[in-house]
Amino acid sequence: MVQKNKIPHIFHVIPSFAHGGVPIRISYLMNHFGGRARHSLLSTDHVYSCRSRLSADIDLTIPDIADADQGNILQRVLAYRKIIKDLKPDLMLTYNWGSTEWALANRLRPLCRHYHLESGFGPEEALSTLPKRNYFRRLALGRIEGIVVPSQTLVKICQDDWHIPPGKIHYIPNGVDCEKYAAAPNPDALPGFKKKPGNITIGTMTPLRPEKNLSRLITAFKHLKTTCPNKDLDLVIMGEGHERAALEQMIREYGLEAHVYMPGHVDDPAKALGWLDIYAISSDTEQMPNSVNQAMAAGLPIVGMDVGDVKFMMNDLNRPFIAPARNDRAFAECLIALTTDDTLRQEIGQANKIHVKQTFDQHRMYESYASIWGV
Repeated sequence: MVQKNKIPHIFHVIPSFAHGGVPIRISYLMNHFGGRARHSLLSTDHVYSCRSRLSADIDLTIPDIADADQGNILQRVLAYRKIIKDLKPDLMLTYNWGSTEWALANRLRPLCRHYHLESGFGPEEALSTLPKRNYFRRLALGRIEGIVVPSQTLVKICQDDWHIPPGKIHYIPNGVDCEKYAAAPNPDALPGFKKKPGNITIGTMTPLRPEKNLSRLITAFKHLKTTCPNKDLDLVIMGEGHERAALEQMIREYGLEAHVYMPGHVDDPAKALGWLDIYAISSDTEQMPNSVNQAMAAGLPIVGMDVGDVKFMMNDLNRPFIAPARNDRAFAECLIALTTDDTLRQEIGQANKIHVKQTFDQHRMYESYASIWGV
Protein backbone atom coordinates (compact mmCIF):
# COMPACT_ATOMS: atom_id res chain seq x y z
CA MET A 1 0.00 0.00 0.00
CA VAL A 2 1.11 3.57 -0.70
CA GLN A 3 1.67 5.51 2.51
CA LYS A 4 -0.81 8.28 3.19
CA ASN A 5 0.34 11.65 1.75
CA LYS A 6 3.13 9.93 -0.22
CA ILE A 7 3.23 10.69 -3.95
CA PRO A 8 2.99 7.26 -5.61
CA HIS A 9 5.61 6.20 -8.13
CA ILE A 10 3.92 4.43 -11.09
CA PHE A 11 5.91 2.36 -13.58
CA HIS A 12 4.20 1.99 -16.97
CA VAL A 13 5.32 -0.70 -19.43
CA ILE A 14 3.73 -0.37 -22.86
CA PRO A 15 4.57 -1.90 -26.26
CA SER A 16 4.71 1.55 -27.87
CA PHE A 17 4.22 5.14 -26.74
CA ALA A 18 3.57 6.29 -30.29
CA HIS A 19 0.40 8.27 -30.96
CA GLY A 20 -2.54 5.89 -30.58
CA GLY A 21 -5.52 5.16 -28.37
CA VAL A 22 -3.78 3.70 -25.31
CA PRO A 23 -0.85 6.19 -25.13
CA ILE A 24 -3.29 9.05 -25.61
CA ARG A 25 -5.44 7.77 -22.74
CA ILE A 26 -2.34 7.44 -20.53
CA SER A 27 -1.41 11.02 -21.41
CA TYR A 28 -4.88 12.29 -20.49
CA LEU A 29 -4.68 10.51 -17.14
CA MET A 30 -1.17 11.78 -16.36
CA ASN A 31 -2.19 15.34 -17.21
CA HIS A 32 -5.39 15.10 -15.18
CA PHE A 33 -3.72 13.78 -12.03
CA GLY A 34 -0.68 16.05 -12.45
CA GLY A 35 1.55 16.21 -9.39
CA ARG A 36 -0.48 13.58 -7.54
CA ALA A 37 1.82 10.90 -9.03
CA ARG A 38 5.29 10.55 -10.52
CA HIS A 39 5.96 8.20 -13.38
CA SER A 40 8.52 5.96 -15.01
CA LEU A 41 7.50 4.86 -18.48
CA LEU A 42 9.07 2.23 -20.70
CA SER A 43 8.06 1.81 -24.34
CA THR A 44 9.35 -1.59 -25.42
CA ASP A 45 9.75 -0.42 -29.04
CA HIS A 46 11.59 2.71 -27.81
CA VAL A 47 9.07 5.06 -29.50
CA TYR A 48 7.92 7.93 -27.27
CA SER A 49 6.30 10.39 -29.70
CA CYS A 50 3.14 10.66 -27.56
CA ARG A 51 5.19 12.59 -24.98
CA SER A 52 4.17 15.67 -26.99
CA ARG A 53 0.71 15.35 -25.40
CA LEU A 54 2.04 15.54 -21.83
CA SER A 55 2.04 18.73 -19.81
CA ALA A 56 5.50 20.16 -19.21
CA ASP A 57 5.24 19.73 -15.44
CA ILE A 58 4.57 15.96 -15.47
CA ASP A 59 7.23 14.12 -13.45
CA LEU A 60 8.23 11.48 -16.00
CA THR A 61 11.39 9.39 -16.25
CA ILE A 62 12.34 7.10 -19.13
CA PRO A 63 14.41 4.28 -17.57
CA ASP A 64 17.53 3.04 -19.31
CA ILE A 65 17.07 -0.70 -19.77
CA ALA A 66 20.34 -1.19 -21.71
CA ASP A 67 20.34 -4.76 -23.09
CA ALA A 68 17.67 -6.10 -20.76
CA ASP A 69 15.52 -7.22 -23.69
CA GLN A 70 18.25 -9.51 -25.07
CA GLY A 71 18.74 -13.24 -24.52
CA ASN A 72 16.21 -16.00 -23.93
CA ILE A 73 12.98 -15.51 -22.03
CA LEU A 74 14.43 -16.53 -18.65
CA GLN A 75 17.30 -14.06 -19.06
CA ARG A 76 14.90 -11.30 -20.09
CA VAL A 77 12.50 -11.93 -17.22
CA LEU A 78 15.35 -11.90 -14.68
CA ALA A 79 16.68 -8.65 -16.18
CA TYR A 80 13.20 -7.09 -16.06
CA ARG A 81 12.82 -8.16 -12.46
CA LYS A 82 16.08 -6.41 -11.55
CA ILE A 83 14.87 -3.21 -13.24
CA ILE A 84 11.61 -3.30 -11.30
CA LYS A 85 13.54 -3.86 -8.08
CA ASP A 86 15.88 -0.92 -8.82
CA LEU A 87 13.03 1.44 -9.76
CA LYS A 88 11.08 0.59 -6.58
CA PRO A 89 7.67 1.59 -7.97
CA ASP A 90 4.59 1.57 -5.78
CA LEU A 91 2.56 0.31 -8.72
CA MET A 92 3.43 -1.31 -12.05
CA LEU A 93 0.99 -1.02 -14.95
CA THR A 94 1.54 -3.32 -17.92
CA TYR A 95 -0.35 -2.74 -21.16
CA ASN A 96 -1.48 -5.27 -23.77
CA TRP A 97 0.25 -8.38 -25.09
CA GLY A 98 3.64 -6.76 -25.67
CA SER A 99 4.22 -6.24 -21.94
CA THR A 100 3.33 -9.69 -20.63
CA GLU A 101 6.95 -10.76 -20.06
CA TRP A 102 7.21 -7.81 -17.65
CA ALA A 103 4.05 -9.05 -15.96
CA LEU A 104 5.69 -12.46 -15.59
CA ALA A 105 8.76 -10.82 -14.01
CA ASN A 106 6.61 -9.59 -11.13
CA ARG A 107 4.58 -12.79 -10.71
CA LEU A 108 6.71 -14.77 -8.25
CA ARG A 109 7.29 -12.92 -4.99
CA PRO A 110 5.82 -9.65 -6.37
CA LEU A 111 8.01 -6.57 -5.98
CA CYS A 112 5.12 -4.09 -6.18
CA ARG A 113 1.40 -3.79 -6.77
CA HIS A 114 0.58 -4.75 -10.35
CA TYR A 115 -2.38 -4.10 -12.60
CA HIS A 116 -2.52 -5.22 -16.21
CA LEU A 117 -4.48 -3.19 -18.78
CA GLU A 118 -5.75 -4.82 -21.95
CA SER A 119 -7.30 -2.65 -24.65
CA GLY A 120 -7.33 -4.71 -27.83
CA PHE A 121 -5.53 -6.93 -30.25
CA GLY A 122 -3.44 -6.86 -33.39
CA PRO A 123 -4.50 -8.45 -36.70
CA GLU A 124 -3.26 -11.88 -35.59
CA GLU A 125 -5.98 -11.97 -32.92
CA ALA A 126 -8.68 -10.08 -34.80
CA LEU A 127 -11.03 -13.08 -35.00
CA SER A 128 -10.12 -14.88 -31.76
CA THR A 129 -7.39 -15.00 -29.16
CA LEU A 130 -4.47 -17.37 -29.79
CA PRO A 131 -4.24 -20.46 -27.53
CA LYS A 132 -0.48 -20.10 -26.92
CA ARG A 133 -0.92 -16.48 -25.90
CA ASN A 134 -3.85 -17.40 -23.68
CA TYR A 135 -1.69 -19.94 -21.81
CA PHE A 136 1.10 -17.40 -21.38
CA ARG A 137 -1.33 -14.75 -20.15
CA ARG A 138 -2.74 -17.19 -17.59
CA LEU A 139 0.79 -17.74 -16.30
CA ALA A 140 1.96 -14.11 -16.39
CA LEU A 141 -1.24 -12.62 -14.96
CA GLY A 142 -1.83 -15.31 -12.35
CA ARG A 143 -1.08 -13.06 -9.35
CA ILE A 144 -2.01 -9.59 -10.55
CA GLU A 145 -4.01 -7.35 -8.25
CA GLY A 146 -6.41 -6.63 -11.09
CA ILE A 147 -6.93 -6.22 -14.82
CA VAL A 148 -8.52 -3.16 -16.43
CA VAL A 149 -10.48 -3.47 -19.68
CA PRO A 150 -12.58 -0.91 -21.59
CA SER A 151 -15.09 -3.28 -23.20
CA GLN A 152 -17.58 -5.97 -22.24
CA THR A 153 -16.03 -8.14 -24.97
CA LEU A 154 -12.75 -8.10 -23.07
CA VAL A 155 -14.48 -8.82 -19.76
CA LYS A 156 -15.69 -12.10 -21.26
CA ILE A 157 -12.25 -12.91 -22.71
CA CYS A 158 -10.61 -12.27 -19.32
CA GLN A 159 -12.96 -14.75 -17.68
CA ASP A 160 -13.23 -17.44 -20.37
CA ASP A 161 -9.79 -17.41 -22.06
CA TRP A 162 -7.41 -16.08 -19.41
CA HIS A 163 -9.16 -17.45 -16.29
CA ILE A 164 -9.03 -14.14 -14.41
CA PRO A 165 -11.32 -14.24 -11.35
CA PRO A 166 -14.33 -11.91 -11.87
CA GLY A 167 -13.46 -9.95 -8.72
CA LYS A 168 -10.15 -8.88 -10.29
CA ILE A 169 -11.68 -7.61 -13.55
CA HIS A 170 -12.31 -3.85 -13.66
CA TYR A 171 -14.48 -2.61 -16.54
CA ILE A 172 -13.57 1.05 -17.12
CA PRO A 173 -14.99 2.47 -20.36
CA ASN A 174 -12.91 5.07 -22.14
CA GLY A 175 -14.01 8.60 -21.33
CA VAL A 176 -14.06 11.77 -23.40
CA ASP A 177 -13.95 15.51 -22.70
CA CYS A 178 -17.36 16.23 -24.17
CA GLU A 179 -17.14 20.02 -23.97
CA LYS A 180 -13.75 20.10 -25.70
CA TYR A 181 -14.90 18.03 -28.67
CA ALA A 182 -18.16 19.95 -29.05
CA ALA A 183 -16.22 23.16 -29.79
CA ALA A 184 -16.05 24.73 -33.26
CA PRO A 185 -13.26 23.42 -35.53
CA ASN A 186 -10.09 25.34 -36.29
CA PRO A 187 -9.64 26.49 -39.93
CA ASP A 188 -6.00 25.32 -39.91
CA ALA A 189 -6.54 21.99 -38.17
CA LEU A 190 -6.20 19.89 -41.33
CA PRO A 191 -3.29 21.03 -43.53
CA GLY A 192 -4.22 21.03 -47.20
CA PHE A 193 -7.95 20.62 -46.59
CA LYS A 194 -10.54 23.38 -46.95
CA LYS A 195 -14.22 22.69 -46.39
CA LYS A 196 -16.31 23.81 -49.34
CA PRO A 197 -19.99 24.86 -49.17
CA GLY A 198 -22.22 21.89 -49.85
CA ASN A 199 -19.38 19.42 -49.43
CA ILE A 200 -19.90 16.21 -47.44
CA THR A 201 -16.74 15.03 -45.70
CA ILE A 202 -16.23 11.52 -44.36
CA GLY A 203 -13.32 11.12 -41.99
CA THR A 204 -11.47 8.82 -39.66
CA MET A 205 -8.66 9.15 -37.14
CA THR A 206 -6.46 6.13 -36.53
CA PRO A 207 -2.92 4.77 -36.73
CA LEU A 208 -2.24 3.49 -40.25
CA ARG A 209 -1.97 -0.19 -39.33
CA PRO A 210 -3.24 -3.36 -41.08
CA GLU A 211 -5.93 -4.16 -38.52
CA LYS A 212 -7.55 -0.76 -39.13
CA ASN A 213 -8.33 -1.94 -42.69
CA LEU A 214 -8.32 1.52 -44.21
CA SER A 215 -8.37 -0.08 -47.67
CA ARG A 216 -11.98 -1.04 -46.83
CA LEU A 217 -12.80 2.62 -46.17
CA ILE A 218 -11.07 3.87 -49.31
CA THR A 219 -12.82 1.25 -51.45
CA ALA A 220 -16.18 2.14 -49.88
CA PHE A 221 -15.50 5.82 -50.60
CA LYS A 222 -14.74 5.00 -54.24
CA HIS A 223 -18.08 3.16 -54.44
CA LEU A 224 -19.79 6.10 -52.75
CA LYS A 225 -18.49 8.56 -55.34
CA THR A 226 -19.68 6.28 -58.15
CA THR A 227 -23.12 5.91 -56.55
CA CYS A 228 -23.51 9.62 -55.78
CA PRO A 229 -21.86 11.38 -58.77
CA ASN A 230 -23.68 14.66 -58.17
CA LYS A 231 -22.42 15.10 -54.60
CA ASP A 232 -19.20 16.87 -53.64
CA LEU A 233 -17.48 14.28 -51.44
CA ASP A 234 -14.14 14.18 -49.63
CA LEU A 235 -12.43 11.65 -47.37
CA VAL A 236 -9.98 12.66 -44.63
CA ILE A 237 -7.74 10.02 -43.01
CA MET A 238 -5.96 11.43 -39.95
CA GLY A 239 -3.02 9.43 -38.62
CA GLU A 240 0.40 8.02 -39.37
CA GLY A 241 1.87 4.55 -39.69
CA HIS A 242 3.59 1.95 -41.85
CA GLU A 243 0.58 1.55 -44.15
CA ARG A 244 0.81 5.09 -45.56
CA ALA A 245 2.68 4.24 -48.76
CA ALA A 246 0.36 1.36 -49.64
CA LEU A 247 -2.73 3.47 -48.97
CA GLU A 248 -1.40 6.35 -51.06
CA GLN A 249 -0.76 3.92 -53.92
CA MET A 250 -4.32 2.63 -53.63
CA ILE A 251 -5.68 6.18 -53.74
CA ARG A 252 -3.71 6.87 -56.93
CA GLU A 253 -4.90 3.66 -58.57
CA TYR A 254 -8.50 4.63 -57.80
CA GLY A 255 -7.95 8.15 -59.18
CA LEU A 256 -9.03 9.73 -55.89
CA GLU A 257 -6.03 12.00 -55.26
CA ALA A 258 -8.18 15.15 -55.43
CA HIS A 259 -10.70 13.87 -52.90
CA VAL A 260 -8.75 11.89 -50.28
CA TYR A 261 -6.64 13.84 -47.80
CA MET A 262 -4.04 12.29 -45.51
CA PRO A 263 -2.80 15.14 -43.29
CA GLY A 264 -0.82 12.82 -41.00
CA HIS A 265 -0.99 12.90 -37.23
CA VAL A 266 -3.29 15.60 -35.83
CA ASP A 267 -2.15 16.77 -32.40
CA ASP A 268 -5.52 18.20 -31.37
CA PRO A 269 -8.36 16.27 -33.03
CA ALA A 270 -10.93 18.39 -31.18
CA LYS A 271 -10.01 21.20 -33.60
CA ALA A 272 -10.46 18.97 -36.66
CA LEU A 273 -13.44 16.63 -36.13
CA GLY A 274 -15.95 19.44 -36.59
CA TRP A 275 -15.05 19.62 -40.29
CA LEU A 276 -16.44 16.13 -40.81
CA ASP A 277 -20.03 15.18 -41.60
CA ILE A 278 -19.64 11.42 -40.99
CA TYR A 279 -17.11 9.54 -38.91
CA ALA A 280 -16.14 6.12 -40.28
CA ILE A 281 -14.27 3.31 -38.54
CA SER A 282 -13.38 0.36 -40.77
CA SER A 283 -11.31 -1.81 -38.41
CA ASP A 284 -11.23 -5.59 -38.34
CA THR A 285 -10.64 -5.49 -34.59
CA GLU A 286 -11.40 -2.89 -31.90
CA GLN A 287 -12.55 -2.87 -28.31
CA MET A 288 -13.74 0.60 -27.27
CA PRO A 289 -12.07 3.10 -29.61
CA ASN A 290 -11.46 6.55 -28.12
CA SER A 291 -11.95 8.15 -31.52
CA VAL A 292 -15.58 7.02 -31.68
CA ASN A 293 -16.35 8.70 -28.36
CA GLN A 294 -14.59 11.84 -29.59
CA ALA A 295 -16.55 11.81 -32.84
CA MET A 296 -19.85 11.37 -30.98
CA ALA A 297 -18.94 14.25 -28.68
CA ALA A 298 -18.35 16.35 -31.82
CA GLY A 299 -21.91 15.56 -32.89
CA LEU A 300 -21.09 13.16 -35.73
CA PRO A 301 -22.97 10.10 -36.93
CA ILE A 302 -20.85 6.94 -37.02
CA VAL A 303 -20.47 4.31 -39.73
CA GLY A 304 -18.52 1.32 -38.47
CA MET A 305 -18.04 -2.42 -38.15
CA ASP A 306 -19.57 -4.57 -35.42
CA VAL A 307 -16.32 -5.48 -33.68
CA GLY A 308 -15.55 -5.27 -29.97
CA ASP A 309 -17.91 -2.84 -28.24
CA VAL A 310 -18.40 -0.49 -31.21
CA LYS A 311 -22.10 -1.29 -31.62
CA PHE A 312 -22.62 -1.39 -27.85
CA MET A 313 -21.25 2.18 -27.65
CA MET A 314 -23.90 3.56 -30.01
CA ASN A 315 -27.29 5.07 -29.24
CA ASP A 316 -30.30 3.35 -30.81
CA LEU A 317 -30.50 5.72 -33.79
CA ASN A 318 -26.90 5.02 -34.85
CA ARG A 319 -26.83 1.22 -34.36
CA PRO A 320 -28.29 0.36 -37.82
CA PHE A 321 -25.20 1.96 -39.40
CA ILE A 322 -22.75 -0.40 -37.71
CA ALA A 323 -22.24 -3.12 -40.33
CA PRO A 324 -21.61 -6.80 -39.55
CA ALA A 325 -17.92 -7.56 -39.04
CA ARG A 326 -15.95 -8.06 -42.29
CA ASN A 327 -18.99 -7.26 -44.45
CA ASP A 328 -17.50 -4.71 -46.84
CA ARG A 329 -20.67 -4.35 -48.89
CA ALA A 330 -22.82 -3.59 -45.84
CA PHE A 331 -20.25 -1.06 -44.66
CA ALA A 332 -20.39 0.74 -48.03
CA GLU A 333 -24.20 0.68 -48.00
CA CYS A 334 -24.29 2.27 -44.54
CA LEU A 335 -21.98 5.01 -45.80
CA ILE A 336 -24.24 5.65 -48.79
CA ALA A 337 -27.37 5.75 -46.63
CA LEU A 338 -26.00 8.45 -44.33
CA THR A 339 -24.39 10.44 -47.14
CA THR A 340 -27.69 10.73 -49.00
CA ASP A 341 -29.86 11.75 -46.01
CA ASP A 342 -28.90 15.15 -44.59
CA THR A 343 -31.69 15.18 -41.98
CA LEU A 344 -30.83 11.73 -40.65
CA ARG A 345 -27.15 12.66 -40.30
CA GLN A 346 -28.05 15.67 -38.19
CA GLU A 347 -30.53 13.71 -36.03
CA ILE A 348 -28.04 10.94 -35.30
CA GLY A 349 -25.22 13.42 -34.66
CA GLN A 350 -27.25 15.30 -32.05
CA ALA A 351 -28.39 12.05 -30.43
CA ASN A 352 -24.76 10.89 -30.25
CA LYS A 353 -23.70 14.11 -28.55
CA ILE A 354 -26.32 13.62 -25.81
CA HIS A 355 -25.62 9.89 -25.51
CA VAL A 356 -21.84 10.18 -25.06
CA LYS A 357 -22.25 12.91 -22.44
CA GLN A 358 -24.64 10.75 -20.44
CA THR A 359 -22.67 7.52 -20.82
CA PHE A 360 -18.95 8.08 -21.45
CA ASP A 361 -18.01 11.44 -19.96
CA GLN A 362 -14.36 11.48 -18.87
CA HIS A 363 -15.09 12.26 -15.20
CA ARG A 364 -16.36 8.73 -14.61
CA MET A 365 -13.15 7.33 -16.12
CA TYR A 366 -10.93 9.56 -13.95
CA GLU A 367 -12.70 8.53 -10.76
CA SER A 368 -12.23 4.84 -11.58
CA TYR A 369 -8.53 5.19 -12.41
CA ALA A 370 -7.85 7.31 -9.30
CA SER A 371 -8.63 4.35 -7.06
CA ILE A 372 -6.31 2.05 -9.03
CA TRP A 373 -3.44 4.54 -9.29
CA GLY A 374 -3.75 5.41 -5.59
CA VAL A 375 -3.93 9.17 -6.21
